[in-house]
Amino acid sequence: MAPSAMTPKNRWTTALADAQPVAYWLDDPGKPRAEPALTGAESCDLLVVGGGYSGLWTALIAKERDPRRDVVLLEGREVGWAASGRNGGFCAASLTHGLANGLARWPGEIEQLEQLGARNLDAIEEAVARYAIDCDFERTGEIDVATEPHQVEELREAHTEAQRLGLDGGTEFLDADQVRAEVASPTFLAGIWDRRGVAMLHPAKLAWGLKAACLSLGVRIYEHTPATTLTQHGAGMAVRTPYGRVLARQIALGTNVFPSLVKRIRPYTVPVYDYALMTEPLTEAQLDSIGWKNRQGIGDSANQFHYFRITADHRILWGGYDAIYPYGGKVRAEYDHRPETYAKLADHFFRCFPQLEGLRFTHSWGGAIDTCSRFSAFFGTAHSGKVAYAAGYTGLGVGATRFGADVMLDLLAGERTERTALDMVRSKPLPFPPEPFAWTGISLTKWSLARADANGGRRNPWLKTLDRLGLGFDS
Repeated sequence: MAPSAMTPKNRWTTALADAQPVAYWLDDPGKPRAEPALTGAESCDLLVVGGGYSGLWTALIAKERDPRRDVVLLEGREVGWAASGRNGGFCAASLTHGLANGLARWPGEIEQLEQLGARNLDAIEEAVARYAIDCDFERTGEIDVATEPHQVEELREAHTEAQRLGLDGGTEFLDADQVRAEVASPTFLAGIWDRRGVAMLHPAKLAWGLKAACLSLGVRIYEHTPATTLTQHGAGMAVRTPYGRVLARQIALGTNVFPSLVKRIRPYTVPVYDYALMTEPLTEAQLDSIGWKNRQGIGDSANQFHYFRITADHRILWGGYDAIYPYGGKVRAEYDHRPETYAKLADHFFRCFPQLEGLRFTHSWGGAIDTCSRFSAFFGTAHSGKVAYAAGYTGLGVGATRFGADVMLDLLAGERTERTALDMVRSKPLPFPPEPFAWTGISLTKWSLARADANGGRRNPWLKTLDRLGLGFDS
């Protein structure tokens, strides 16, 4: 059967036939060897729990602030194996999961939050250069595209409002011809191009590069060493591991989606599983057919949205749309793959880029995102200020985790800084209810969001109620 005559089902079946069920970023022969597990007793000034971006930035910045500080980092598996090595590689300046969410929640300090976010992204770029981290960092920006007529006006109004408030940051509204001149898809009707507020990168290589930087500054890293319990020990804290124990004056928790060692924090986050595909490298002819010369990241404007970008080796990552909450909120390896979602994503890919008919996918994978009810990170301390935590990044943590690391270190130092004075830092989201109410509420919200996408963006009474309460569910 000729490609043009293939049914959507045959099309995605063929395209997915050789896809390996592993995250493309982690499937790299240059992956560094794991550090040995902890056996026996350790002691330190600062113990960092978690070897993703949150923990790595915390350990690195702690040593930059005070090179004499004795820092230990524990990772339950291997550095970067979870969300930090599975995401799309969008490193955004926004600390609030986008301007609209920030305006809705912290209108009085949104200008300050935007400035802090811009400085944070600059600091990430500077650190990548300073430590020679080879992670394909490109400050290309991102285009939010409209794929339905009602989204065109929504984007135009959002851009006009950002300009009125002086928060547009040099973003540019693109009409259909302009956006398709950037990336050729018949589904694109308009777009907003944020030229400086987002960088594209190789997420696993960023994590591995941060690990190398930490080691170079004297951080002691133990991998395959899960932290099992947290207790007070004299004037400090003790963390148990399967084969040892760490005594520390202070502890920073960067465990995010995994159950917090501070149990009262657990109801504030739920795991939501997100999935992605990676194509084979495009040929020159295929690249010419889509344009994409400026290599921006792209996200569409639906409630159930897709995110996609082009890699350094000319592949296309295509992810998003489905956001799966497992009943009971457990994080389990069997949830990392979902063939029915891969099929759906592949079909959506060829609707967006019909000129790439015949392209095949080489990798398919998923992973858990730590979602909270305000869609952006929250912070705090426990055990009389000896333990700090940050969690709830809701899929926008590649950049914001560095800001969270600064906040945790400020909190542990007991300092009132520009960061710790923020209402965003001092306030908490609403916790999720216990089951079965969490699953019921999230399922109803997902259904309602899908209905809104299919009905010109019109939100039903359930979504309007959540909007009034400052709650919801970000797909």
